[in-house]
Amino acid sequence: MKKSPITSTLSVLALALASSTTMAQELSITVTNLTQGLYFTPVITAAHTSENHIFMAGEMASDELQAMAEGGSISGLSSILTNADANINENPAGGLLAPAMSASFDLTNDSTNTHLSLTAMVLPSNDGFVGLDSWKIPEEAGTYTVFLNAYDAGTEANDELRGSGAPGEAGMPVPPPLDPLLGMNGTGVTDMESNDKVHIHRGSLGDSDMSAGTSDINNSVQRWLNPVAKLTITVK
Repeated sequence: MKKSPITSTLSVLALALASSTTMAQELSITVTNLTQGLYFTPVITAAHTSENHIFMAGEMASDELQAMAEGGSISGLSSILTNADANINENPAGGLLAPAMSASFDLTNDSTNTHLSLTAMVLPSNDGFVGLDSWKIPEEAGTYTVFLNAYDAGTEANDELRGSGAPGEAGMPVPPPLDPLLGMNGTGVTDMESNDKVHIHRGSLGDSDMSAGTSDINNSVQRWLNPVAKLTITVK
Protein backbone atom coordinates (compact mmCIF):
# COMPACT_ATOMS: atom_id res chain seq x y z
CA MET A 1 0.00 0.00 0.00
CA LYS A 2 1.30 3.43 -0.96
CA LYS A 3 2.21 5.69 1.96
CA SER A 4 0.46 9.03 2.24
CA PRO A 5 2.60 12.21 2.13
CA ILE A 6 1.88 12.75 5.84
CA THR A 7 3.02 9.21 6.73
CA SER A 8 6.18 9.61 4.66
CA THR A 9 6.95 12.94 6.30
CA LEU A 10 6.48 11.47 9.77
CA SER A 11 8.79 8.57 8.89
CA VAL A 12 11.51 10.96 7.76
CA LEU A 13 11.12 13.02 10.94
CA ALA A 14 11.31 9.89 13.08
CA LEU A 15 14.49 8.79 11.35
CA ALA A 16 15.99 12.26 11.79
CA LEU A 17 15.08 12.27 15.48
CA ALA A 18 16.57 8.82 15.98
CA SER A 19 19.74 9.93 14.22
CA SER A 20 20.03 13.08 16.31
CA THR A 21 19.73 11.11 19.52
CA THR A 22 22.89 9.18 18.64
CA MET A 23 24.91 12.29 17.89
CA ALA A 24 25.93 12.88 21.50
CA GLN A 25 27.59 10.56 24.00
CA GLU A 26 27.63 11.35 27.70
CA LEU A 27 30.85 10.57 29.55
CA SER A 28 31.39 10.84 33.30
CA ILE A 29 35.11 10.99 34.08
CA THR A 30 37.17 10.90 37.28
CA VAL A 31 40.93 11.46 37.31
CA THR A 32 42.76 10.35 40.46
CA ASN A 33 46.30 11.28 41.47
CA LEU A 34 47.86 8.00 42.66
CA THR A 35 51.14 9.44 43.90
CA GLN A 36 52.50 10.15 47.36
CA GLY A 37 54.04 13.56 46.70
CA LEU A 38 53.30 14.77 43.15
CA TYR A 39 50.86 17.47 42.10
CA PHE A 40 49.21 17.78 38.69
CA THR A 41 48.80 21.19 37.09
CA PRO A 42 45.37 22.00 35.54
CA VAL A 43 44.19 18.94 33.63
CA ILE A 44 42.92 19.16 30.05
CA THR A 45 40.80 16.34 28.67
CA ALA A 46 39.42 16.08 25.16
CA ALA A 47 37.36 13.76 22.99
CA HIS A 48 38.51 14.05 19.38
CA THR A 49 38.83 12.18 16.10
CA SER A 50 41.37 9.40 15.65
CA GLU A 51 43.56 11.68 13.54
CA ASN A 52 44.19 14.15 16.36
CA HIS A 53 46.70 13.80 19.20
CA ILE A 54 47.78 15.92 22.18
CA PHE A 55 51.06 14.05 22.14
CA MET A 56 52.58 10.88 20.68
CA ALA A 57 55.32 8.78 22.29
CA GLY A 58 58.39 8.63 20.07
CA GLU A 59 57.58 11.95 18.37
CA MET A 60 58.93 15.45 18.98
CA ALA A 61 56.86 17.56 21.36
CA SER A 62 54.91 20.43 19.85
CA ASP A 63 55.44 23.95 21.16
CA GLU A 64 52.04 23.69 22.84
CA LEU A 65 52.95 20.43 24.57
CA GLN A 66 56.27 21.93 25.68
CA ALA A 67 54.49 24.90 27.25
CA MET A 68 52.28 22.49 29.22
CA ALA A 69 55.06 20.05 30.16
CA GLU A 70 57.53 22.72 31.33
CA GLY A 71 55.18 25.30 32.81
CA GLY A 72 51.70 23.81 33.14
CA SER A 73 50.03 26.06 30.53
CA ILE A 74 47.18 24.33 28.70
CA SER A 75 46.04 27.34 26.63
CA GLY A 76 47.95 26.31 23.51
CA LEU A 77 46.67 22.75 23.59
CA SER A 78 43.16 24.05 24.19
CA SER A 79 43.38 26.23 21.07
CA ILE A 80 44.55 23.31 18.93
CA LEU A 81 41.77 21.07 20.22
CA THR A 82 39.13 23.76 19.74
CA ASN A 83 40.22 24.21 16.13
CA ALA A 84 39.91 20.44 15.69
CA ASP A 85 36.27 20.52 16.93
CA ALA A 86 37.15 18.45 20.00
CA ASN A 87 34.93 18.27 23.06
CA ILE A 88 37.06 19.69 25.86
CA ASN A 89 37.10 19.90 29.65
CA GLU A 90 39.68 22.13 31.33
CA ASN A 91 40.88 22.33 34.93
CA PRO A 92 38.23 20.20 36.69
CA ALA A 93 40.16 20.42 40.00
CA GLY A 94 40.11 24.23 39.92
CA GLY A 95 43.91 24.35 40.21
CA LEU A 96 46.48 21.77 41.25
CA LEU A 97 45.34 18.19 41.78
CA ALA A 98 47.03 17.11 45.01
CA PRO A 99 48.39 13.65 45.87
CA ALA A 100 45.67 11.03 46.49
CA MET A 101 42.94 13.46 45.37
CA SER A 102 40.40 13.11 42.55
CA ALA A 103 38.51 15.43 40.23
CA SER A 104 35.28 14.44 38.47
CA PHE A 105 33.50 15.99 35.51
CA ASP A 106 31.05 15.26 32.71
CA LEU A 107 31.89 15.47 29.04
CA THR A 108 29.22 15.63 26.35
CA ASN A 109 30.84 14.12 23.30
CA ASP A 110 29.93 14.33 19.61
CA SER A 111 29.71 10.94 17.94
CA THR A 112 32.46 11.89 15.49
CA ASN A 113 34.94 12.28 18.35
CA THR A 114 35.83 8.66 19.02
CA HIS A 115 39.06 8.97 21.03
CA LEU A 116 39.93 10.42 24.43
CA SER A 117 43.14 12.17 25.49
CA LEU A 118 44.27 13.82 28.73
CA THR A 119 47.34 15.60 29.98
CA ALA A 120 48.70 17.70 32.86
CA MET A 121 52.19 18.63 34.04
CA VAL A 122 53.68 16.66 36.92
CA LEU A 123 55.11 18.76 39.76
CA PRO A 124 57.90 18.71 40.75
CA SER A 125 59.52 17.88 37.41
CA ASN A 126 61.31 19.68 34.62
CA ASP A 127 59.11 18.56 31.73
CA GLY A 128 57.17 15.57 33.01
CA PHE A 129 53.46 15.13 32.35
CA VAL A 130 50.75 12.59 32.97
CA GLY A 131 49.16 11.54 29.71
CA LEU A 132 46.56 9.53 27.87
CA ASP A 133 46.98 9.44 24.09
CA SER A 134 43.95 8.73 21.91
CA TRP A 135 42.20 6.04 23.93
CA LYS A 136 39.33 4.56 21.91
CA ILE A 137 36.06 5.43 23.63
CA PRO A 138 33.89 2.30 23.95
CA GLU A 139 30.49 2.43 22.28
CA GLU A 140 28.96 0.13 24.89
CA ALA A 141 27.68 1.72 28.08
CA GLY A 142 29.66 0.85 31.19
CA THR A 143 32.51 1.92 33.46
CA TYR A 144 36.10 1.59 32.29
CA THR A 145 39.37 2.10 34.18
CA VAL A 146 42.66 3.22 32.63
CA PHE A 147 45.95 3.67 34.51
CA LEU A 148 48.12 6.50 33.24
CA ASN A 149 51.88 6.82 33.03
CA ALA A 150 53.99 9.96 33.25
CA TYR A 151 55.91 10.97 30.16
CA ASP A 152 58.96 13.15 29.56
CA ALA A 153 58.45 15.75 26.83
CA GLY A 154 62.14 15.51 25.90
CA THR A 155 62.40 19.30 25.74
CA GLU A 156 64.45 19.98 28.87
CA ALA A 157 67.20 18.28 30.86
CA ASN A 158 65.98 16.73 34.10
CA ASP A 159 68.28 18.74 36.34
CA GLU A 160 65.71 18.64 39.19
CA LEU A 161 66.48 22.23 40.17
CA ARG A 162 64.14 25.10 40.96
CA GLY A 163 63.44 27.41 38.03
CA SER A 164 60.87 29.52 36.23
CA GLY A 165 59.10 26.83 34.23
CA ALA A 166 59.18 29.00 31.12
CA PRO A 167 59.70 26.98 27.91
CA GLY A 168 63.36 26.90 27.00
CA GLU A 169 64.53 27.91 30.48
CA ALA A 170 66.09 25.29 32.73
CA GLY A 171 64.53 24.43 36.07
CA MET A 172 61.24 23.36 37.64
CA PRO A 173 58.38 25.70 38.55
CA VAL A 174 57.65 25.63 42.28
CA PRO A 175 54.18 27.10 42.88
CA PRO A 176 52.46 26.94 46.26
CA PRO A 177 52.16 24.62 48.10
CA LEU A 178 55.33 22.98 46.77
CA ASP A 179 57.82 25.65 47.85
CA PRO A 180 58.37 24.46 51.45
CA LEU A 181 58.34 20.81 50.35
CA LEU A 182 61.40 21.10 48.09
CA GLY A 183 65.07 21.57 48.82
CA MET A 184 67.27 24.28 47.36
CA ASN A 185 70.82 25.05 46.22
CA GLY A 186 71.20 21.76 44.36
CA THR A 187 73.96 21.47 41.79
CA GLY A 188 71.87 19.57 39.25
CA VAL A 189 71.37 15.89 38.47
CA THR A 190 72.25 16.41 34.79
CA ASP A 191 72.58 19.19 32.23
CA MET A 192 71.57 17.20 29.16
CA GLU A 193 68.63 15.22 27.81
CA SER A 194 69.57 12.07 25.91
CA ASN A 195 66.13 11.54 24.35
CA ASP A 196 64.61 14.60 22.69
CA LYS A 197 61.33 12.87 21.81
CA VAL A 198 58.33 12.18 24.05
CA HIS A 199 59.09 9.09 26.12
CA ILE A 200 58.20 7.37 29.37
CA HIS A 201 59.62 9.37 32.27
CA ARG A 202 62.39 7.76 34.30
CA GLY A 203 60.96 9.24 37.51
CA SER A 204 62.81 11.69 39.72
CA LEU A 205 66.02 10.74 41.50
CA GLY A 206 66.07 13.34 44.26
CA ASP A 207 68.26 13.31 47.35
CA SER A 208 67.91 13.75 51.10
CA ASP A 209 69.77 17.08 51.37
CA MET A 210 67.26 19.95 51.64
CA SER A 211 69.91 22.71 51.54
CA ALA A 212 72.42 21.41 48.95
CA GLY A 213 73.08 18.10 47.16
CA THR A 214 72.47 17.40 43.48
CA SER A 215 68.66 17.70 43.42
CA ASP A 216 66.03 20.00 44.92
CA ILE A 217 63.58 17.09 44.97
CA ASN A 218 63.12 15.27 48.28
CA ASN A 219 63.63 11.58 47.52
CA SER A 220 61.63 10.47 50.57
CA VAL A 221 58.52 12.40 49.48
CA GLN A 222 58.52 13.15 45.76
CA ARG A 223 60.25 10.17 44.20
CA TRP A 224 57.83 8.11 42.11
CA LEU A 225 57.26 5.28 39.65
CA ASN A 226 54.54 4.70 37.06
CA PRO A 227 51.58 4.62 36.91
CA VAL A 228 50.84 8.02 38.44
CA ALA A 229 47.11 8.40 37.78
CA LYS A 230 43.88 6.47 37.34
CA LEU A 231 41.14 7.47 34.96
CA THR A 232 37.63 6.13 35.48
CA ILE A 233 35.33 6.67 32.50
CA THR A 234 31.62 5.90 32.60
CA VAL A 235 29.95 5.75 29.20
CA LYS A 236 26.24 6.41 29.64
